[in-house]
Amino acid sequence: MTPEELANLAHLRRARDLMDREYARQLDVAALARTALMSTAHFSRQFRATYGETPYSYLMTRRIERAMALLRRGELSVTEVCMAVGCTSLGSFSARFTELVGETPTAYRARDHSALASLPGCIARDVTRPIRNPSRIGEARQAIAG
Repeated sequence: MTPEELANLAHLRRARDLMDREYARQLDVAALARTALMSTAHFSRQFRATYGETPYSYLMTRRIERAMALLRRGELSVTEVCMAVGCTSLGSFSARFTELVGETPTAYRARDHSALASLPGCIARDVTRPIRNPSRIGEARQAIAG
């Protein structure tokens, strides 16, 4: 890997870390590109080539992942969770949640999650992580889960 490629990777990682930390904020691709010190188009292309999904898809996956954790607790309504993770449209949130998780947020919230309580947080997070692009790893997770 060339020094330029390593620098680009570090800049992309900075933008990805921002999405991981600030997922509830209104982040747009232009702001993320500025964080990565790249033009918007170049950032989008490089992010997708490096991480396998667009910056927007990555951000939405992180938001849904956080929403799943909040819904498992059962303390907030679906609408409150939607707003807490930075989504402004309940319909878009529900559609994306259903696409990634395979069930509606309401159904997910109502389901029994007690089996996850005995797992360490890092394992529970890995088992419940929404997967946009299923792969052999995803098939293996489903076989293990059950």
